[in-house]
Amino acid sequence: MHNKTLRYLTILVFTIVGIFIIDQNIKSLFVDGYRYYSDCIDLILVYNKGVAFSMFAFLDESLKYIQLVLVLGLFGYMIYLKQLCYALPAGLMLGGAFSNIYDRFVHGGVVDMVYWHCGFDFAVFNFADVMIDVAVAWILLLNFKPKLCKNLP
Repeated sequence: MHNKTLRYLTILVFTIVGIFIIDQNIKSLFVDGYRYYSDCIDLILVYNKGVAFSMFAFLDESLKYIQLVLVLGLFGYMIYLKQLCYALPAGLMLGGAFSNIYDRFVHGGVVDMVYWHCGFDFAVFNFADVMIDVAVAWILLLNFKPKLCKNLP
């Protein structure tokens, strides 16, 4: 195995595992009863049975298997791609995705806890969702600015 491939896989796997562990530990606080209420942001416990904004909740049990297949496909594609500049954002995305899918198997829905209601009501979300959003923005940036990838060794 080439040094570059080993470095790519190391970054990818450690990022996935790190995000998964951080997210699951945050979620366990809320499953165990932690709550916080303020004027703008409430930290509460919500089990989301769907995806973003509870879409596709009607798929019930099938949703977690559909998501698992999609995320495993993405994981396989990222291993095939082996571009070092994508290792960290792909790890963020996959770590968050695996953590949310894990929730579906263990809790019957994704554990969400951050409820923004300052000026407008927003969907309840979690750390994994934020990591997925950051990863998508990062990957889009890399695609629109390909020179950023070429500067890596």
